[in-house]
Amino acid sequence: MQPALLILAAAPTPTPYNVTVNPDPKGLPGSSVLQDLVNGLAFWMLIAALAGLLIGAGVWALASHSNNHQWSTKGRSGALTSALAALIIGAAAAIVNFFVDMGGKVK
Repeated sequence: MQPALLILAAAPTPTPYNVTVNPDPKGLPGSSVLQDLVNGLAFWMLIAALAGLLIGAGVWALASHSNNHQWSTKGRSGALTSALAALIIGAAAAIVNFFVDMGGKVK
């Protein structure tokens, strides 16, 4: 018979340093410029999503009217993809804030 192995879970030892993260928009110079850059980029992405939605819907309508099923499917896919992109762009800040909040709760 083999002797039974006893596995002990060691209690976590406290680290000598407690590292914290506190995002501060005024922590570095140029933070407002970066925020303006992100806002402008979001605007341009929304314009691109709008253009994709309009083009996709137009292709979908014209192809459906002319019984071209392949292009009708591509137009529908483009329109729905653009709509989903606009949803994600609009919710990007909330998504990031949600995960930052969840990460802050990890101990």
